[in-house]
Amino acid sequence: MAKRDYYEVLGVSKSASPEEIKKAYRKLAIKYHPDKNPDNPEAEDKFKEAAEAYEVLSNQEKRQRYDQFGHQGVSGNGGYGGGGMNMDDIFSQFGDIFGGGGFGSFFSGGAGGGGRRTKKGTNLRVKLKLNLAEIANGVEKKIKVKRHVVAQGVTFKSCSTCQGSGQIKKVVNTMLGQMVSASTCGVCGGSGQIVDKKPADADSRGLIVKEEVISINIPGGVAEGMQLSMSGKGNEIPGGIAGDLLIVIEEVEDQILQRDGNNVIYDLYVSFIDAALGASVEVPTIEGKVKIKIDAGTQSGKMLRLKGKGIKDINGYSRGDQLIMVNVWTPTHLSKEEKQSLESLKDSENFRPDPGKSDKTFFDKMKEFF
Repeated sequence: MAKRDYYEVLGVSKSASPEEIKKAYRKLAIKYHPDKNPDNPEAEDKFKEAAEAYEVLSNQEKRQRYDQFGHQGVSGNGGYGGGGMNMDDIFSQFGDIFGGGGFGSFFSGGAGGGGRRTKKGTNLRVKLKLNLAEIANGVEKKIKVKRHVVAQGVTFKSCSTCQGSGQIKKVVNTMLGQMVSASTCGVCGGSGQIVDKKPADADSRGLIVKEEVISINIPGGVAEGMQLSMSGKGNEIPGGIAGDLLIVIEEVEDQILQRDGNNVIYDLYVSFIDAALGASVEVPTIEGKVKIKIDAGTQSGKMLRLKGKGIKDINGYSRGDQLIMVNVWTPTHLSKEEKQSLESLKDSENFRPDPGKSDKTFFDKMKEFF
C-alpha cells in the first residue's frame, strides 16, 4: 500500500510551523495511543503512521528533502529513512512530547502502558562519496564501520537502585493528595540492568568496538548532502535497541559532465569547418561514448538533446536528459597558408554574418528548447 502524504497524515498544510506540526502530532498520539486503544491494530497503525510523519516533518533537513523528493527523499531503498518505526523507536524518540512525564505519565498516571522505556543507542554518521554514474543509476556500496556492540559472554543483573524498573519514583504530597513522579535511573540509564560479568576487552557497559562491513543500496538520483538511514546499524546499548547508521551523500565532481538537477550538460567544441560542412562526432555520456550528427551550418550556442541520458529521478518516475552545448572553435594560431586561404574567402557572400535570416533570439531558442 502506498504511503500517505505526511502533511495529510498530520492534517496540516505544507506551510505549517514547527509548533503546528507538534500540536497536530500530539493530538493524534493521544487519540491513537495504545493505552487508550488496547488490542486495536488499526489504532496502532495510525499511531505509528503519525509518529513517522512527525519524525520527518519535525526535522528541518528531512522536511526539506521530503518537500523536494517525496517519500524517497527520506527513505530511499531497502529500509532507509523514517519508515517502519516500531513502538520502541516511538517511545524512545518522542516520549517527552507531552513534557517531562512522557507518554507513560500522561496515561494512567505512569502505570500500565508507561513503565520502562526502551533505550536507544547513539547513531553513527558516515560520508559516502559517489561519482556521477553511481548517482545516475544507483549503486550498491560496501563500507567499513566501527560500532559499539554488546560483547559475547557479558551478563547483566537487575539494577538494585531502581529494582530493574529503569525509573526512580517519588511520592509527593500535594494539596490534591499524593502524586507519583518518575525519572530515569541515573545508575543504569533507564535500562533496568547493570553489568554483572564481562570479558576483559569490554568496557564498563559490557560493550566492545567491532568493525563491520555493511552493504548499502543507494537509490539513483540522490544529491549532495542528502542523508539516508539504516535502522539498527548504529551503536548498541545494553537492554535497548541499536541506533541508526546515517549515510551522508557527497557528489564527486565529474571532470567532463556537469549535473543540473536530473539533466547532464556537456560542452562540445567543434571546428569551424565541421560546423560549416557538418560532421559525425563522438561525445561522452554517463553510460559511455555515443556518436551524434552535427548538421551543416550549425551555429555556436546550438543545444542538442540526448533524451534519457541523464540522471534517474529519485522517485523512479522518469530520467533526465543530456544537453549538449555546441561551441564553434575559432583558431587562434594560423599559418601563412591558412591565413591566405581564409583571406581568399573573406569577401565571399556565404562567409558574411547574416543573423537576420533567423528572427529567433537566444532566449527564444531557450524557451523553444525547454
